[in-house]
Amino acid sequence: MNLPSPCVVILVGPGAAGKSTWALEHFPADTIVSSDRLRAVAGSGEDDITASADAFDLLEQIVRLRLARGLTTVIDTLGLDQERRTAWLALARSHGLACVAVAFDTSAEECRLRNRLRAKRIPADVLASQLRNWPTVRAALDTEGYDEVLLPQAVRVVPEAFVSASAALVRQQERPTGLRFGLHLGEFPAGREGMSDWLRVVASTAEAVGFDAIYVMDHFRQIPQVGRAWDDFLESWTTLAYLAACTSHVRLGTLVSGITYRNVAHLGKIAATLDVLSGGRAVCGIGLAWFEAEHKAYGWDFPSVNDRYALLEDALRLLPVMWGPGNKAFHGKLLDVPDTSCYPRPLQDPLPLLVGGGGEKRTLRLAARYASAANVFGSADDVRHKSDVLRAHCVAAGREPAEVALTHLSTVLVGKDDQELAASVERLRPRRQDPAKYAASVHAGTVEDQIGRFRELAEAGAAEVMIRLPDLDASPEQATAVLERMAPVIEAFH
Repeated sequence: MNLPSPCVVILVGPGAAGKSTWALEHFPADTIVSSDRLRAVAGSGEDDITASADAFDLLEQIVRLRLARGLTTVIDTLGLDQERRTAWLALARSHGLACVAVAFDTSAEECRLRNRLRAKRIPADVLASQLRNWPTVRAALDTEGYDEVLLPQAVRVVPEAFVSASAALVRQQERPTGLRFGLHLGEFPAGREGMSDWLRVVASTAEAVGFDAIYVMDHFRQIPQVGRAWDDFLESWTTLAYLAACTSHVRLGTLVSGITYRNVAHLGKIAATLDVLSGGRAVCGIGLAWFEAEHKAYGWDFPSVNDRYALLEDALRLLPVMWGPGNKAFHGKLLDVPDTSCYPRPLQDPLPLLVGGGGEKRTLRLAARYASAANVFGSADDVRHKSDVLRAHCVAAGREPAEVALTHLSTVLVGKDDQELAASVERLRPRRQDPAKYAASVHAGTVEDQIGRFRELAEAGAAEVMIRLPDLDASPEQATAVLERMAPVIEAFH
């Protein structure tokens, strides 16, 4: 069973029921707060009953601190005191954390046998009292308001995006659905000398493992969410032309070109040229543009939001005219193009126009009226909502909703198993960032987790998922291995 990260897990059961053993089998030791272990800290050892009060004071303080930091915490005590349990539950709720209780319904006979085998036994009368009270405690758990009351089964703590992935994985295995995959490149770590070889290896491997498209981020310096302004960063459309020569069938596009970066008619010519030279594989992604510091650095105007929306609508109307026959003039709200000649015309008719952004009142409305696709972010629930909004805009614009695809962009870290995944998270996370929070930010999951998550996105309305792989580093060999880990995920949908 998958539990959301972070969460609070309260172990409940009589002595010798197996709580500590189960906890260590399923959770990192650092997440477990054990009253026995704290007796050893406050007293002379785990069996120093005289240190119990101090140990519980330490336990309560540690639990408070961990929950305030949003850290997964396993509370390993007898858990038989209802007042303590409900206080931990209330504390979890106050910090917005999921809270589950694990009920150890170990038989009285088994508990007594285990106790007899201990070097330091629980006094027989104490254990007998716990066993007598257990049925009452067990019944109370179901009424106390936990998210789940579990038996000591196999569990994993995973980012929220994967909590229901196991069931979605089964649905994909039993009733497969299709989904396109695009590789999103927003970092170029190989250095100037190795850049072209690295990019060629990445592109050819991505095509070989089944990616349907490669997209590049259209900026002129690295964005602060990803790296430093002086990190190596390639111009997008030039890079796509190089990728066209390195590949044979993946689609190639920007995700997305800021509408303020280029003369729009010139952008139309660039995209048409790429489409011809790539054999009809270009995707023209455009968006509102947001990176004001980049505009200032390059000496470009950064118009108001309203003016950029007007420019975006003009571009969405102009580009199909540029790619069509003739040389008729175009007059928009802000753009005037006296002669829209653009030969050779694109091979695709129409050349796909993708709008980046999930703004529901204006961005998705423009996509519904003029574009082939709209790209959004967020959870499966977010995608489902955006899909409904986009569909409504399509109907209002007199277009069939099926004419405008919904696509989704996210970061994805893939591991073949939990151990490999944990090692990758530890290697990649910033020093000051909690591993669980980093794992959530990059959607760190196993191959099976990812299949389940992408199935949920497909069910929510996504026709294509574009993914950024944070471990795609400077070594061509390592980059190849990272891309190959995606192969079984993609294969599950093809």
